[in-house]
Amino acid sequence: MERVSFPIAALSFSFTCQARCSHSHARAGVFETPHGPVETPRFMPVGTLGTVKGVTTAQLKETQAEMILANTYHLHLLPGEDIVSKAGGLHGFMNWDGPILTDSGGFQVFSLSELRTISEEGVTFKSPRDGRVINMTPEHSIGIQNKLGADVIMAFDECPPYPATREEVTAATERTYRWLKRCVVAHKREDQALFGIVQGGCYLDLRQAAAKQLVELDLPGYAIGGVSVGEPAEFIHRIVDATAPLLPENKPRYLMGVGTYREMARAIAAGIDLFDCVIPTRLARHGAVLVGGERWNIKNAKFREDFSSLDDSCPCYTCQNYSRAYLCHLIRAQELVGYTLLSIHNITELIRFTQAIRASIFAGTFTQDFADWLTPVDTQAMEGESGARLGTEASSEAQDEAGH
Repeated sequence: MERVSFPIAALSFSFTCQARCSHSHARAGVFETPHGPVETPRFMPVGTLGTVKGVTTAQLKETQAEMILANTYHLHLLPGEDIVSKAGGLHGFMNWDGPILTDSGGFQVFSLSELRTISEEGVTFKSPRDGRVINMTPEHSIGIQNKLGADVIMAFDECPPYPATREEVTAATERTYRWLKRCVVAHKREDQALFGIVQGGCYLDLRQAAAKQLVELDLPGYAIGGVSVGEPAEFIHRIVDATAPLLPENKPRYLMGVGTYREMARAIAAGIDLFDCVIPTRLARHGAVLVGGERWNIKNAKFREDFSSLDDSCPCYTCQNYSRAYLCHLIRAQELVGYTLLSIHNITELIRFTQAIRASIFAGTFTQDFADWLTPVDTQAMEGESGARLGTEASSEAQDEAGH
């Protein structure tokens, strides 16, 4: 295999495994970054445009968020990476002193199916904001991310849609690898860690081959992408189960766009460390709250005269200060502070979930404590050998709660 040397030492980054589960591949560790440590496994809130929607950075700190995300594509369109760079990078621009990860923008670009053209060079698309033509290449994506200044930056990849033929997925996966090598060469900052992304759709043999190729590049970390794009939830688990063990033990493993209880628990059991998803704030904007593993519609009439807190065990600002009745009133009245309060709670809930899993790994009780979440709910059997397509049954949860 052709080897591409990694020119950036990324000396400020390391991953240490502190504890392992004896009954699964779950692990607890610490990912060290220039802006502080990230204790894993960990849910990361999404701040697409340099803000987690409806939540200030001070409020975000109180949720126990450690690492957050921002998006290259959206920030390139508005306000532009040059303005962010002049402000001191994303950390200075949004007043966040913790670690930040920027997605490459690949998922967003490829979502513009009617507005973009893919070539070996990159992707040409029309900005949905002002109609201007933008040529996004691997080099351009890395250049933008270098200016944004996040701690972790993602390689520019081609995210195949679901469903897609084997030929389409193969072409996208091979192009993703060629683009990754160009990203490696273009990357210029040693205070940023470049992660590669394993693609391959629902074809396990393509996933496994892609993972082995990426590992040869000895990157600071690795992500599994192209999941939660409309495929059944059980497909996600099988993809992760087949891919995660092939990624290095001494590097962080990141599952992109996943943030539901069961999907995170089962991915952690496979050895995943980091997660992101927009659902805490997206659900909040629709009046939905996550409580003890359940999703409630706070607008329901039963909450109108319920003066208890959302969750007595939750330490978040919302639960400590407001009743279900008040939150019901705010959302029914479409008061903006209601969306903020629900977002604060939902973010805290998912972070607490991963914190509880981390504690259980140290205690040696992960598979017992989270047995209900580790049990498959979709019994659809995988068809054929490892290279076969994984079934056809759709999952509304995977579709409705897909990530970035």
